[in-house]
Amino acid sequence: MIVAAGAACLPAHAAFAADAPECKAVRLSDLGWTDIALTNTTAEIILGALGYEPSQTLLALNITFDSMRNGDIDVFLGNWRPVQDLDYKPYFDDGSVIPVATNLTGAKYTLAVPKYVFDGGLKSFDDLQKFADKLDHKIYGIEPGTNKPLLDMVEAKAHGLEGDWEVVESSEAAMLTQVQRAAEAKEWIVFLGWQPHPMNVNMEIAYLADGDAEFGPDFGGATVRTLVRKGYPELCPNVTAFFSNLVFDIDYENTGMNMIMTDGLEAKDAAIKMMQAHPEKLDAWLKDVVTLDGKPGLAAVKAELGIQ
Repeated sequence: MIVAAGAACLPAHAAFAADAPECKAVRLSDLGWTDIALTNTTAEIILGALGYEPSQTLLALNITFDSMRNGDIDVFLGNWRPVQDLDYKPYFDDGSVIPVATNLTGAKYTLAVPKYVFDGGLKSFDDLQKFADKLDHKIYGIEPGTNKPLLDMVEAKAHGLEGDWEVVESSEAAMLTQVQRAAEAKEWIVFLGWQPHPMNVNMEIAYLADGDAEFGPDFGGATVRTLVRKGYPELCPNVTAFFSNLVFDIDYENTGMNMIMTDGLEAKDAAIKMMQAHPEKLDAWLKDVVTLDGKPGLAAVKAELGIQ
C-alpha cells in the first residue's frame, strides 16, 4: 500500500488511519462464553466510539475457525492455548488465522469437581473410572466444537476409562446450572472448568491433576490470544492496532464476569462500569489508535464513556 510505504514519515497515529472502507464493519465471533461476552462487548463499545460498526455473531468454535478462513469473521478474542492450537493447527499452518495479541495470561482450563467430590477421592483424571458409577459415566462439557479433548479422551479410553462414558455437550450456562444443582444435592459431578470465571469465586471447586495429555501442564495452564483473519492487518491496520493493544488480566475479567453472572448486569453495562473504573486501561488500549476519520482515539472513547 502507498500509505504504508510512507508511514515512516507520518506521526504514529496517522500510520493507522488508512483502514479500507470495508473495515468500518468489524465482525467478531461470540461463543456464548461470559469471558468473551465481556471482552467482545468492551471492544464493541470502544470501536463504536471510534466510528466503526462492530457486530457479534454467536458461533460454535469450529464454525468460528471456518468462518475466519472463509472471510466471514474478522476477529476472535478466545483462542485458548495450547488446546486450540493443537485442535485447529491447520488454520494456523495455512495462515487462515493470525495471532495479533496475547490478551490474557494466567488462565487455566481442565476438568474440575466440587470440593466435596475432590475430598471424596476424585483428585485426578486417573481416578475417573474408579468413581464411574457415582458420576453416571458422564463428563459435563460446554458448546460443541469446544470439547474435542474430552471426546478424544473418551473415544481412546484414556486414563483407564471403560464402559459407555458420555461427554454431555450443552452451553456454559446449562453446564453451570447442572453443577450448581448437583452441588446443592451433594451429588457427584465432573465438568469442564476454567479461570477466569466467577465459578472460582462463587463455588468451592478443585481442578483434577494428570490431564496434561488433554489440556497441557499446570492444570491446563493457558494463555488466551486474539486472532484476526488472513489479510486483515494489511486491510485494517488501525483496527488491528487496537486489538493488538487490547490486553486484560485475571482480576479484571473475574470482576467484570461476576457483574454479569452474579449481579445480573447486561454485558454492555458491565463493560462500561469496568472501563470507567479503570481508565488507565484505555490509555494502553488506544495507544496509536485513531478514529475511523483519523482523529485521536483515546479522546473520542473517553468522551463517549464520560471519563475526564
